Amino acid sequence: MGDARAPSLTLLLGGARSGKSRHAETLIEQLAPPWRYIATAEPFDDEMRARIAHHIDRRGAGWRTLEAPIDLPGALAGQPEGEPVLVDCLTVWLTNVMLSGADVATATRGLIAVLQAPRGPWFVVANEVGLGIVPDNALARRFRDEAGRLNQAVAAIAGRVLFLAAGLPLQLKG
Repeated sequence: MGDARAPSLTLLLGGARSGKSRHAETLIEQLAPPWRYIATAEPFDDEMRARIAHHIDRRGAGWRTLEAPIDLPGALAGQPEGEPVLVDCLTVWLTNVMLSGADVATATRGLIAVLQAPRGPWFVVANEVGLGIVPDNALARRFRDEAGRLNQAVAAIAGRVLFLAAGLPLQLKG
C-alpha cells in the first residue's frame, strides 16, 4: 500500500474550498498508516471550531493529530522517520506568525530549512491568495505578499506541486 516513488514533499495550493485538504488526505491515505496531521488552526470562535470539527470528522482511524499554530518547524522536526505527514495549512500558520509579532522572514527560513529535509512523505496545504483583487489596506497587502513568497519558497523545494480548483488537481511540478 503506497508508492515508494512518491515525492518527499508535496505542496497543494488552491483557494478556499477548492478541495486541497481533502485531496491531500486522499494522497496520504494511499500510504501506510499511521498518518500524522499537523494542524495550524486555533479554535478562536464557533465558526473555526466547526471547520476544525469537519476536518476531524472527515479523517478516520489511523490519523494522529498534533497542533502547531506557531512552532510548525519544531513540530515537523520532531516527526518520526518515514511516517507520512500532512500540514494543514501554511497560510493559517503564516497568519499566526504575523499576529504573534514574530519576524516573518526568520520564521519562514526556519520552516524552509525543515521542509528541505523531510523525514518521510510530507504533504503541505496552502492557500493561493494572490489571484483576487489587490487588498485595500497595508496589512492585507503585506499578508498577500508574504503568503506568495512563502508559497514560492515551498514550491521551489517541493518535488511535486498541485493546484486545486473545484476539487480537481492540476499538476504544476513533479
